[in-house]
Amino acid sequence: MASIIKRRGPGGRTVWQARIERKGWPRQFRTFDSKAEARRWVAAIEGDMACGVFVSRTEAERTSLAEALVRYRAEVTARKRGEAQERKRINQLLGHPLAARSLASIRGKDIADYIRERQAGGTGANTIRLDLALLSHLFTVARSAWGMESLGNPVALVKGSRPKLPRGRDRRLLPGEEPRLLAACEAYGEPIAAVMAIALTTAMRRGEIAAMRWDHLDRKARALLVPETKTGEPRRIPLSSRVLEVFDALPRRLDGYVFGVRADSITQAFGRAVERGRRDYEAECRTTGAAPDPRMLAGLRFHDLRHEATSRLFERGLNLMEVAAVTGHKALQMLKRYTPLRAEDLVDRLGRSEAGCRGDTSIAIRGPR
Repeated sequence: MASIIKRRGPGGRTVWQARIERKGWPRQFRTFDSKAEARRWVAAIEGDMACGVFVSRTEAERTSLAEALVRYRAEVTARKRGEAQERKRINQLLGHPLAARSLASIRGKDIADYIRERQAGGTGANTIRLDLALLSHLFTVARSAWGMESLGNPVALVKGSRPKLPRGRDRRLLPGEEPRLLAACEAYGEPIAAVMAIALTTAMRRGEIAAMRWDHLDRKARALLVPETKTGEPRRIPLSSRVLEVFDALPRRLDGYVFGVRADSITQAFGRAVERGRRDYEAECRTTGAAPDPRMLAGLRFHDLRHEATSRLFERGLNLMEVAAVTGHKALQMLKRYTPLRAEDLVDRLGRSEAGCRGDTSIAIRGPR
């Protein structure tokens, strides 16, 4: 049975409250500004109930995005390795006006408006992408695990409005840049020089280097275990004689860690060392009267060392799967981005391949029969 009751709403305006009570279904009620809207809603709900396909939207309508974000932070974010970064992202979203809206009321247009607002404010494309990924997963969890089966995912409706990500970085070390960088790291006075050397020979991420323990090092097998990785799968990295010498020169810590530093501390120390190296380079140029190269030790990030190390593995002749086993890349397309192949680098190899095949095989060209 359905009923529509005229009531006095906020500010004295007239509203219409629709109620539906039907055996075997939870009671439904909703308030509208007009009686016609209430009737249409009643007809739609009763039609779904008659067909046995009705799914209640009550919880989705009562739960605000802010409430859902807080619950998501406690139940989902707390189990992630990148918990700290996602907590900051959630805190930023909690301060947005969209957080006051109910989950059921958020549409694709609202998400598109959010994207445009963030772009107008100068927010980077990747930051917006991560925001959308968080919101999309929240709606998925709400539907699958929080009993809001009627809830759609508005983020999935704005694929064409998402900002285009910039082309990935392809920064390689310039000739003469590595010794200058190493000298600057050594002058900095912290273990950043050893960290840099390990990064350049193993292609490890900064978080993996920060988490290294001495019991992860198998000196006899010349391998290093990385038990926790970005992809969630452990891997063993083969170690060269050069990197083993770096390990042998390091003092042992009582806590068992190789360095005992945070990942962000590595970033900060490396950035300061790069700045110092650039100043020293400019001072040297002033002394010699040479014009400084504007690219030397400029715009260099710690993650560029992983790119450089990965590229060097290819240059030493390792194939795609062998490099992936060392670096831990799961997406081979991403690995290809890290290692752009230049046509001029392939000319000599193609020439050698043709020379090796000459006389061994022949191709007969036949005309049509």
